[in-house]
Amino acid sequence: MRPANGAAAAIHRAALEMTDEFGFDGWTMDHLADRVGVSRRTLFNHVPSKMDAVLGPEQEPDPELLETFLGGGPTGHVGRDLGALVRTVLDAEPIDHDELVLVRHVLTTDKHVLDAARTRFKQIVVQLAELISERDGDQMTPELAGVVLHLVIVVFNASLDAYLANPSAGTVADHFTRIFDDLVDLF
Repeated sequence: MRPANGAAAAIHRAALEMTDEFGFDGWTMDHLADRVGVSRRTLFNHVPSKMDAVLGPEQEPDPELLETFLGGGPTGHVGRDLGALVRTVLDAEPIDHDELVLVRHVLTTDKHVLDAARTRFKQIVVQLAELISERDGDQMTPELAGVVLHLVIVVFNASLDAYLANPSAGTVADHFTRIFDDLVDLF
């Protein structure tokens, strides 16, 4: 995810660039602080670790969005509501084309970063699967919720591909909504 404030965004971008240039193991937090022009103390006020600098800090979901989702909203259909939840997150954290290309390149060329990103995604999937199961009770087991979330990841990747292929056709969130809604309509 993308950091919200300017300093955190600059740190994240510089960490991505340095990982692209030198590999994850080819630079230190001192190098990153120098690149961004901040002290180590300031750096660690924004990111707790080197990997968090590259991936962006872990973010907590908006409690209001979660409350609406857990309450059966906004539409009452778990698939459409999950799509709306993801869309809201994507709209809140826009990413520009060049940064998306950089993120994709780092993930495909640095195994250490890819493994950390996968671990983070797995944790998110488990948490969201529990929320979906809590919302729908016996109708949605944690295992089935996990499958649904893996479909969300597939749709997200397809929306990234669509955006990278044609950025003028809409945002990542626009592509996600279109593809996800088409998928939900199939079921």
